[in-house]
Amino acid sequence: MPTTTLSSVPHVAVRTIEADGVNVFYRVAGQPDAPVILLLHGFPTSSHMFRDLIPQLAGKYRVIAPDLPGFGFTTVPAARDYRYTFDALAKTTLAFVDALGLKRYAIYVFDYGAPVGYRLALAHPERVSAIVSQNGNAYEEGLSEAWNPIQRYWTNPTPENRDALRGFLTLEGTRGQYVTGVSLPETIAPESYTLDQALLERPGNADIQLDLFLDYASNVKLYPAFQAFFRSAKPPTLAIWGKHDPFFIPP
Repeated sequence: MPTTTLSSVPHVAVRTIEADGVNVFYRVAGQPDAPVILLLHGFPTSSHMFRDLIPQLAGKYRVIAPDLPGFGFTTVPAARDYRYTFDALAKTTLAFVDALGLKRYAIYVFDYGAPVGYRLALAHPERVSAIVSQNGNAYEEGLSEAWNPIQRYWTNPTPENRDALRGFLTLEGTRGQYVTGVSLPETIAPESYTLDQALLERPGNADIQLDLFLDYASNVKLYPAFQAFFRSAKPPTLAIWGKHDPFFIPP
């Protein structure tokens, strides 16, 4: 039986770099000259969601996983007067990629990471070597009825419809993101959703998340452009779908 020595486990470093006026926290592993995989996380988590995946990929790839603004340990100076939209998240991520000098990369996208990564692909299709989509939706048919309260907020952004979404930002809501549809929820480490919740509860973060709920409508408007990219660029793609995802359904 092969053994794994401590020296054979790839080292994962945590770093911060300034990009677009934002202090972007990221995890990186692998040889600097290896093919790059950019891991883009979703709501309500951060690069922490990839903590077990990164060492598995780092033997063959340079793996880079940033925390998007509003999530994880990325910080936005107050003077930056940042407006939390998906266009802004993508603009910051593109500045992050440029700050690292990345010219070619595969994107592994999940949830919120999908509309961010697909915007990167629209901006520079020549850079995208491949796509791994983990419940990374780009089709209106993929939106389930669980989106109904958020869609009501899109069409009628009243304070009442905004407040109706605050349940998504509670510990119960965050834990639900991890355990809903999972056959063995007892295998999910509680520190994962507990960390997410602690970071979501930072001062001002609730309004950031509610702003992003509202702006998610901008992603749906871009679906035709994303689909045109898929048809024209035809990047090698692996599409993975969680069977019991309550938000993004198989269609």
